[in-house]
Amino acid sequence: MGVNGDPTHRPGLLIVFEGIDGSGKSTQAARLAARLREAGHAVVETREPYDCEAGRRIREMARGPEPVAPEQELAWFAEQRREHVREVIAPALARGEVVVCDRYFLSTVAYQGARGLDADAILRESESEFPIPDLVLFIRVDVATGLDRAAARGGPAEPAFEEARFLERVSAQYGAIEREYLMEIDGSADPDTVATALSRALRDRLGIVL
Repeated sequence: MGVNGDPTHRPGLLIVFEGIDGSGKSTQAARLAARLREAGHAVVETREPYDCEAGRRIREMARGPEPVAPEQELAWFAEQRREHVREVIAPALARGEVVVCDRYFLSTVAYQGARGLDADAILRESESEFPIPDLVLFIRVDVATGLDRAAARGGPAEPAFEEARFLERVSAQYGAIEREYLMEIDGSADPDTVATALSRALRDRLGIVL
């Protein structure tokens, strides 16, 4: 295993939110982090792409007119994740804190897998190198809903990722991942209903009552 790879041998918890663009995962990650703090937990909120040189290259590429080769995308994601784990995730887990992360290596599995790379290999290599989550909450919405929500929220467009046919492939890649730490949540309901489902997931999977 990589750094703190086995969740049973570290004091902290790693909770990850995944989903296609517009799934509502960022909103729900922030809500969950706030509820965990209210319940007395020490929480670190973080996200990917991480704010480092490789992460900024990914952001620029996502908003630019020209995509890069899938292999280059994969290299950048791995580079930013190594820095992210080293600087934020691993230290917080070692301190016994709850890390709530908006996207992590299953995003790379799904998105770069949708680019045509070997998703199974990416997953195996990621689990070997990086801390394995205690729980991944995959918020599923259909692609049309996700794109509508992404457009409604405003902000810079990311044409490299926010395209219907591509997101259909991404969604299929997420659906093909089989891991015990992965739990699917219906994201089509209103935010309060989704938050209630997430609270049940934490209770059932991690014994955390909110």
